[in-house]
Amino acid sequence: MEEALTALTRFVLDHGDDDTARLLLSRSKWPDIDMDLAVSTIESRRRLRSKLPTWYALPTLLYPSPLSAEQSSGEPTARHKAALAASIPSEPTWAPAPLPNLRVADLTGGMGVDSWAFAEVAEEVLYNEMNESLVEAARHNFREIGVENVRFSCREVVPGSIAEILGDFKPDVVFLDPARRGTGGGKVFRLEDCSPNVLPLMPELLDVCPHVLLKLSPMADITLVAKQLPGVREVHLIEATGECKELLLHIHRGWTGGYTITATVLTAPTEFTFTPQEEAEAVATFATPLPGQQLFEPGKALMKSGAFKLISSRFHLGKLAPSTHLYVADTIPEELAPLGRVFTITHVLPFGKTGFRECLRLLPDGRAEVSSHNIPLTSDDLRRKINCTCGGSTHIFAASTLSTRHIILATRH
Repeated sequence: MEEALTALTRFVLDHGDDDTARLLLSRSKWPDIDMDLAVSTIESRRRLRSKLPTWYALPTLLYPSPLSAEQSSGEPTARHKAALAASIPSEPTWAPAPLPNLRVADLTGGMGVDSWAFAEVAEEVLYNEMNESLVEAARHNFREIGVENVRFSCREVVPGSIAEILGDFKPDVVFLDPARRGTGGGKVFRLEDCSPNVLPLMPELLDVCPHVLLKLSPMADITLVAKQLPGVREVHLIEATGECKELLLHIHRGWTGGYTITATVLTAPTEFTFTPQEEAEAVATFATPLPGQQLFEPGKALMKSGAFKLISSRFHLGKLAPSTHLYVADTIPEELAPLGRVFTITHVLPFGKTGFRECLRLLPDGRAEVSSHNIPLTSDDLRRKINCTCGGSTHIFAASTLSTRHIILATRH
């Protein structure tokens, strides 16, 4: 078996850049190679090169499902989840003292990336996955990585199964990442459409464990899921590589005190945390953009959080309009800047043909990045009207303000 695995590893490395469709058609040339597994591993490694560099650096790891590799957490997001799990029991108001032996049950293990991250901070982890080939791959991969504090289980998560899956494992935190693909393969985001459906599982889960971490689609409606699920205490929105990658709910057994929302950019030194009530009570200040001001464009996690008025009131920024989520000030606060993009406004032009012509004249190379905000034009429509191409150091915002529309030229801060 070890020799076969060594041959498979050599094959994967030797053919890592090959056309995998051709490899499958030519499988007869390599009768001793499990070609399906080899091709799956090659395709998965391509996806994981930048997403999961620690695993990519180990060529002996096996990946039986490219879809699982595509859907798996990236390394930074997995470690962030692990840090959240580790912080839950140590909160003084929830437990008398930090738990010395954290135990995490990952009931939807998939490729095992989250279990691997949990294993770095926990005394013991239970990895459960219904797909047997993924379980066997995880066993092998964890041995290769050197992870020794993980138990393995291969069971489907359905109502009535939780106690049997856990056995004598008593978790401090249970983690679930329901599959978000419908029967036709399309993406879904409602709780009822995910697999497993966590709604009927919650009483069981909270009966065996006081804390549940639940990963949902970033498209999920935060207000709706908080109404559907009991005990939501924290909502975490995690942004990486310019996208809101994860929406995590911390559900606490018996909690009735409402929830906080935290937007995090993994490369940023700060977070933005607030309650829905704070946003409801906030009063925004509105302003017209002026040359020389700085302009703040919230990142994807902050946008998803819905803290539109609060950004203005908490940081004393001028919002362009109630539905235009751009903000201006003489200086954008340092604690806010990493949660979005900061620009310096160079020109403010009227929206219309005259402004479009002047805008193009101000672009010496005819290039700019373009985005529309709260106007009846897409960014592509706007680019065509200005007649510019992508690129360059200038960003053009077309946006509605309280009284009119403007074209704003700005450079990245």
